[in-house]
Amino acid sequence: MKQRIGIIGVGVTGFHTVSPALSFKEMTYSAAVKAYLEAGLQPGEIDSFVTASEDFLEGYSIFDEYVPDQLGAVMRPVHTVTAEFLQALGIGCMMIQTGHFRTIAVEAHSKASNVKTLDEVRAFAFDPVYMRPLKESAEFLAGLEMKRFLESSGNSERQCAAVVVKNRKNALNNDLAAYGALLTIDDVLQSPPVSVPLKHLDIAQRADGAIVVVIASENEAKALSKNPIWIDGIAWCSGQGNPWCRDFEEAEYAKRAAEKAYAMAKIAHPRKELDFVEICDEYSYKELQHLESMGFARKGEAGDLTESGATAIDGELPVNPSGGSLGVGHTFEASGGMKLCEAVFQLRHQAGKRQIKNAKRALVQSWRGVPTATGTVAILSNE
Repeated sequence: MKQRIGIIGVGVTGFHTVSPALSFKEMTYSAAVKAYLEAGLQPGEIDSFVTASEDFLEGYSIFDEYVPDQLGAVMRPVHTVTAEFLQALGIGCMMIQTGHFRTIAVEAHSKASNVKTLDEVRAFAFDPVYMRPLKESAEFLAGLEMKRFLESSGNSERQCAAVVVKNRKNALNNDLAAYGALLTIDDVLQSPPVSVPLKHLDIAQRADGAIVVVIASENEAKALSKNPIWIDGIAWCSGQGNPWCRDFEEAEYAKRAAEKAYAMAKIAHPRKELDFVEICDEYSYKELQHLESMGFARKGEAGDLTESGATAIDGELPVNPSGGSLGVGHTFEASGGMKLCEAVFQLRHQAGKRQIKNAKRALVQSWRGVPTATGTVAILSNE
């Protein structure tokens, strides 16, 4: 990267299965106050604001109009992107790289509990001619992909269930998580089928919450923070948009984004050089698919890593110590933000019982969700 960019403040509100006491504005305001306090900045001292939001999920047209108040950004530059948090973070980094901005606040939130027709909203992303008339949900397509991935890779449903068991258990040590639980592999395998082989417990359940992160140029970060977390590389990729033209065997978007991020961060051997990873596990099989696509395991090996305990908190390569989306909750456009905050807590050595020993460098990855082939990868370090 042209210059290093540091994370100097994070604020989180949530995560909860429902949040009847708070509006999305109140959740975001609370997260913003925390982030600005950590950064040692007043809103007026922040050069610009970026928010990740999707009109359909928000229930408002031209959602930009509903962004500034709770961020302290009234009459200030606000950049709203129809994208997921990590992609918005990448846009914030590019703004700083221009030299015209020193500090940027990036925001995303989920108020999924307010969406009465969530499945219909998600299905609206399907092709209007070939798929939408089928009146199937996002899980229908996820089930097809899971089946193809398992058949081609040799990973098993039992190994996918092991992902669920691990992540839900990790979430018990995360005060922010909504779905911590002690489960067995049989519990997962015997849960109701949704889209064979995808079962109910293979799917991350929705959660409400908000994240605000303040980033700064290298000089500003050093001046404002004693322990900035550095963004050593960040990249995203959008692959084939039509599912029927896509290779379901691997996540090409994750592979390409990771390759670019590794090059920026000068990483040659990710499994050896990274201390832990926070990656998309919206569906259990996605954790395995993303591990293999980003070079942490060969084809068919990710399930073995999980079963052997290598991806546990005390394993060789801890994966989703936060509990992931399966344990914390699926927060849609804010999912990557939740994972980024966990990585920051870990790299600051503030993760409590789930702390990874001597954590210095991490990867955070997100996926935009069905039916997209869009994902982002960021490399963070505390050195």
